Formats: sequence, structure tokens, C-alpha cells
Amino acid sequence: MHVTAIIAAGGRGARFGGDRPKQLLTLAGRPILQRSVDAFLHSDRITDIVVALPPELAAAPPAYLRGAAKPIAIVEGGGRRQDSVANAFARAAERADVVAVHDAARPLVTADVIARTIDAAAEHGAAIAALPATDTVKRGDARRVIVDTIPRTEIFLAQTPQTFRTAVLRDALLHAEALAKAGALAGADGDATDEAMLAERAGHHVHLVEGDSRNIKITTPEDITVAEAILQRGARPASTGRAGTGYDLHRLVEGRALILGGITIPSERGALGHSDADVVCHALTDALLGAACLGDIGRHFPDTDGRWKDASSLDLLRRAVAMVAEQGLQVGNVDVTVILERPKISNHVEAVRAAVADALGVDVGRVSIKGKTNEGVDAVGRGEAIAAHAIALLRSR
Repeated sequence: MHVTAIIAAGGRGARFGGDRPKQLLTLAGRPILQRSVDAFLHSDRITDIVVALPPELAAAPPAYLRGAAKPIAIVEGGGRRQDSVANAFARAAERADVVAVHDAARPLVTADVIARTIDAAAEHGAAIAALPATDTVKRGDARRVIVDTIPRTEIFLAQTPQTFRTAVLRDALLHAEALAKAGALAGADGDATDEAMLAERAGHHVHLVEGDSRNIKITTPEDITVAEAILQRGARPASTGRAGTGYDLHRLVEGRALILGGITIPSERGALGHSDADVVCHALTDALLGAACLGDIGRHFPDTDGRWKDASSLDLLRRAVAMVAEQGLQVGNVDVTVILERPKISNHVEAVRAAVADALGVDVGRVSIKGKTNEGVDAVGRGEAIAAHAIALLRSR
């Protein structure tokens, strides 16, 4: 069964406050959006993913949305949630049997919840994750006076994913568009707050499946604190960390650019190699692969393969990150020492750190880059070569 996941991340989180979309804020060291996308990347029930982003982000998506283990398409979001979902649905694979729509602001969704909604949608046509109400539910009027008490056995709190057979979601979106054009949904009260509401209006029955109390929605800063507590409670022992080391060396020659961490460093000579000979990225790639017991850079990107001729080593590093993620691991932190007599790289370290952090999908605070000389000893000390040592710490997701 072909299942496409739509990650709705086109909003700006106005209720959260701040000058950045809340989906880009970090949760225990990783962006909220990355955690939400990763949940579907790691689900064996998901075939591909479409992410709806604000226009400026769609034009330059984060590194962790590129080079993933599964196909990820990026689309611009719309003014309303249903517009973002409609834009993403238009990019969904034509052969998709089921489409799962998930709110990027729910980064703690589990594989079990994803699977339950997919199975229910395949059987019934539409299904959402939801939790039964545990408190007594009152209905009030504009004066905040209780009108009546609603039996809580009839009340469920909707979560995502909300999952549909492709034909059902298509019909729901077309029905909503037709009503909007006819003026039947004019005004804010006509905007649907979720996809289940669109399906209901189109006459489809939406089934409820068991959600998860940990599958919270990040709406306010306080929710970040709650989510981090949930992650801490479920964290594995620190002993699950894995370390790997990497080393790289290239001769320096005239007529070549000197590239470190994807940044071109002004220099009379550059490193000679099959790709762009970026020792920072090569050493780091070996460190990541070593920590995950996946061999070395030569095994995956051999210099006998024309595909890697003059390739960007920053791109190779991103590919290594994707391989590591397939093993259920993520980057904790990395440390690289560049050994070079000249030029001095101290003025370029921050740019290199930022580029490497982007490729790794981590905060720049988790990336250390240092420059050293070899005090005139051996080929590196004589200025004939450049080398780099790297260590990477991986941890379980």
C-alpha cells in the first residue's frame, strides 16, 4: 500500500509568539519540524512525504529535508491550513492509496499512532487519532454561563495524523473549494480547523482511533517544557551513545580551490582530490559512518565512480547523515581539527561551523571546528598538504 504523509508546516505560529515560525524552534536540541518529519521517515508504513512550508522556507528548505532516506517534496503553504493541505495534496503521488495529514507542531507522534490511523483509513475511508475526554464537559454561552453538560463519553479530543483514502481526501478538498466559491463558508467561521471537518462536511464518516497523551501540540512556550519532560522521561540511557573518528589528508596544489566545510577559503593553493577535496567534510563523513558501523567514505562514494567527480563534499556529508538516520541514530555533537600551515582559518571558522551544522541538521552549538599547524613537521608542516581529524558522537533517536 502506497502511503503519502503530508506535514502541515505552512503556518507561522502566531499564538506562540516570537519572530520565527514555531516549527523551527528547537525541542531538546532538534527543530520541532525535523522531529515531526523524522517520525514519518522512520515509519515503515510511509512511502513518501510532502511538506508544506511558508514561502520563504519553501524557497530554501532546511538541510534535514534534503537527501533523506525517503522522497520528500516541498510546497508552499497557503493562508489557511486547508490551503496548505490542498497545495501538498496536489503534489502527493498519484498512485497513493492513503494520505496521512500531520501537524508539524506535534513532534512526539509515535509509529503506533501513525500505523493505527493508516489501517483504519484503509478500512473505513477516513480516520483520526483522538483521545476521549476525561473531564466533565460544559457548554457555555457568550456570557460564559453554562448552557448544559455534555456527556464526556461523547467527547473526543482530535489529534493528528488524520488519515484518508486518497479519493476521500480529494472529495473533501474539492467540496470545501466548491462551498467557498459559492460563498457558503464566507468568514472565519467557515474555515475548517482540521481535515476531518472537511471530510464530515463532504458527507464522509470519520472513524476515531486511539491517540496518545504524549502526542501533544506545541502551541505555547510552556508546551516546549512539557514536551521536553516527556522526551526526558522516555530517553534511553546515555550508554546508547556511539562515537566514531575520521581522518583525511590531501596534497595542496595550485589551480584548485581550498574548500572547508563547503566554504571556499581564500588561498593560493587548494586540495587535490576526486571530489572537491573538502577535508572537513571527508573526515566528518568517515566519523559518522564509523560510529554507525557503516564502513568508510570510500565504500559509499568511491573515487572510481564518475558520479562523485568534483562532487560537493557537503552533499556527501548530508547523505551520510541520512544513512545514519536509517540506523535509528542522530548526531549529538562533532569536533574537527584542521591541520594547515597557511592560510590561517580563524576568520572563517564560524562560517564553516554554520555550514556543517546545516548539513548535519543540528544547532551550530553542537559543531566544533579548530585550526592547528604542524609546526613545520612533515608534509603538512611544510605546507604541502592539509589534514583533518574528526570525532562524531551519535545517539539513539
